[in-house]
Amino acid sequence: MSFSEFKPLNENTLIEYIQSVPSLSSKLANNFSDISVKEIGDGNLNLVFIVSSSTASFVIKQALPYVRLVGESWKMTKERAYFESLALKEKGRLSPDHVPEVYHFDRTMSLIGMRYLEPPHIILRKGLVAGVEYPLLAQHMSDFIANTLFFSSLLYRSTTEHKREVADFCGNVELCRLTEQVVFSDPYKVSEHNRWTSPYLDRDVEAIRNDNLLKLEVAELKSKFCERAQALIHADLHTSSVMVTRESTQIIDPEFAFYGPMGFDLGAFFGNLILAFFSQDGHANETNDRKAYKEWILKTIEDTWNLFHTKFIALWDEHRNGAGEAYLPGIYNNPEVQLLVQKKYMTELFNDSLGFGAAKMIRRIVGVAHVEDFESIIDAAKRASCERRALDLAKMLLKERTKFEGISQVVSAIRQF
Repeated sequence: MSFSEFKPLNENTLIEYIQSVPSLSSKLANNFSDISVKEIGDGNLNLVFIVSSSTASFVIKQALPYVRLVGESWKMTKERAYFESLALKEKGRLSPDHVPEVYHFDRTMSLIGMRYLEPPHIILRKGLVAGVEYPLLAQHMSDFIANTLFFSSLLYRSTTEHKREVADFCGNVELCRLTEQVVFSDPYKVSEHNRWTSPYLDRDVEAIRNDNLLKLEVAELKSKFCERAQALIHADLHTSSVMVTRESTQIIDPEFAFYGPMGFDLGAFFGNLILAFFSQDGHANETNDRKAYKEWILKTIEDTWNLFHTKFIALWDEHRNGAGEAYLPGIYNNPEVQLLVQKKYMTELFNDSLGFGAAKMIRRIVGVAHVEDFESIIDAAKRASCERRALDLAKMLLKERTKFEGISQVVSAIRQF
């Protein structure tokens, strides 16, 4: 079979493909006698295969020319695989302990071969549904986010280098437009793609569509998302884009990556942890009320921000006399002005994170793509009750995000809902 033009692979044709690619076949020591291929893609967009033998294993991810969740009626560029491979390599360079290595990329086939994150690695979202604690999660996520955001920003880079890197990712426009649609547009209007736990949330959905203040705030966030090339962001950093064990945290699936507002990554992670928090009452039972686990989630949110803040400022202080052109040392040349600049910068980043996180929460409850945290709650009335509390908090956070002065205040607000 020729692989000179794009064709979706299956468990049989993928073996032929691997045999034709030295960088992949050599991983298996060119031994195909006991090779096995299993398609595990359960996401919204792509085909994902685990390839294994007695010698080695790896993952193959292939982008389809449509949104898999919806079907061929919703066309989608295959070029997202190219941007995902770029992002994996760059983020792997900046945070090598938390990004799987890329072995192979084929632009024609829109295909990436990468390290297989072997068991007991699981999707973080599944661990959150199961009530598993990950003691290093906040430490690892703050490492990844601080390093990948700081070192791809103008705090570290010259404007020339930064614009060159921004240009490399400008072509990922279709996935940016998908985010613009499903996060900042569809939830606030009638859309064929929206769904929710009906009839329980019917009035809540109508209230969102009629909330003028909410629409004003969402418009401001959409503007920042579209216009602000602050750093190389993952742009889809929810809890299904993180694989974990108790000792390891690995970030996957950066196909939405582009240069955007830093707060979008932080907000996505925090927003999905908050969704997990509100879902816990739907998973509680007579033997486990999940109250202790809810407190662990809140502690993880608080620790992640506090650790991120500390690490980001430390990187800034370490490199303040470097090539970064955001705040030239000849101008910002005394401790007082440095502190003023950092406080203003981090306050805006914190407020952005709350706003983007809230928008991500809303779209996961009333938009096209929902989360297992809630969807796995069988009782629809109970599920809707959990979702409504999350929705009410999200609306408040989005509209009042600038009133919060620290993460502890946010955690207190979550408890109140």
